[in-house]
Amino acid sequence: MLKVRNLNVSRGALHVLWNVSIEVQKGEIVALVGSNGAGKTTLLSAITGMLKPLSGKIFFDNKDITDLPPYKIINLGISFVPEDRKLFTNCTVRENLILGSYILRERNRIKEQLEMVYQIFPRLKERENQLSATLSGGEQRMLAIARALMSRPKLLILDEPSQGLSPKMAMEVFKTLKKLREEYSICILFAEQNVYGALNLADHAYVIETGRVTFHGKGSELLKDGYIREAFLGI
Repeated sequence: MLKVRNLNVSRGALHVLWNVSIEVQKGEIVALVGSNGAGKTTLLSAITGMLKPLSGKIFFDNKDITDLPPYKIINLGISFVPEDRKLFTNCTVRENLILGSYILRERNRIKEQLEMVYQIFPRLKERENQLSATLSGGEQRMLAIARALMSRPKLLILDEPSQGLSPKMAMEVFKTLKKLREEYSICILFAEQNVYGALNLADHAYVIETGRVTFHGKGSELLKDGYIREAFLGI
């Protein structure tokens, strides 16, 4: 579904990613793990069109999306949930969700998608007329994910979905991602500093260190790797 080949990306004068290649197969949950500043967010930003790579290629459903702007990438079926959520804080929960459905256009399709996200996140239904700024941190994270789902994505990309959440709420987020894959056939690509939680969830994972992929494999297998356990899990 998604293929990234030999991607090089800079931020200003700083070369951040070096020949990075990853894949997300249909039906997979894929994690990008690594320390803060390793290049995970830069990679996600390049995939979603917010950063232009120096070289390399990005393919989605066999289409070259390397140089496409973000709005065209969304139209192809990729939605992105940034680390800082980017909610419209002066809008209600429902208004935020409707804004996320702008590519659907047809009222019936918007209604269907709204019903779907309320089934996934019943708490948002209870608070649909509440300003998003008044929600808890966990509820805001749910709203950010729900808004991304309103465009009916084939691939949902998330940057640090558990950051700033309590362990209990982080577990709820991971359970939701698993549910989206299993019940709604949405593929997931996410970057995460919670290495243990990410590897437990992911079918496949990539370890990024100083802008390079240093390890990759099944999440369950990487959890047993001696280097991963020592470097990232403190075991």
